Amino acid sequence: MNQEKPPVSGTLDNIDSAAGLEKAVVPSLSSHGRSLFLAFALSFAVAGIGASLTVLDAWYFQLKQPAWKPPDAAFGVIWSSIFSLCALSAWWGWHALDTLQQRRKWLILWALNALLNVGWSQIYFKWHRPDWALVELPFLWLSILALVVFIYPHRRRSAWLLAPYLIWVGAAGVLNYDTVVLNGPFQ
Repeated sequence: MNQEKPPVSGTLDNIDSAAGLEKAVVPSLSSHGRSLFLAFALSFAVAGIGASLTVLDAWYFQLKQPAWKPPDAAFGVIWSSIFSLCALSAWWGWHALDTLQQRRKWLILWALNALLNVGWSQIYFKWHRPDWALVELPFLWLSILALVVFIYPHRRRSAWLLAPYLIWVGAAGVLNYDTVVLNGPFQ
């Protein structure tokens, strides 16, 4: 059912060609640099909003944390890496989609993911409700999975770039759960 895509400026991406699947064309920086800049700007805007909601105050420091929790300084590095991968995934995915309808759906999925990502920070850090954040977290995880499932048939590399995000949010869910168990109930 795969149909040959019309040529687009860029370089050939042979990831799927070994399996006999259609060859995708990767956008080049010279012809798509502005869209890459926009992808990074939007990704880090979401990251910035989330970071502004992540207040490590007296409430946070009084929480009992599991022994395996990474140091607080590691979270910034991890999230910066994840948001960079998200920008690349969104950019490559956008340029792999053929129709306006596909691109709209891609943007809607990213917008939903951004709202859930920022929402988790609001609930956990601003409202001081790790228990409610734990309820919201599966929806965030599923929104990442929806991005992966949607883009995989169009550009596998974009889907694989989201794997660290999916894994990290899963690990954050375990950390969130352990925090609730060690500190609950919350009011």
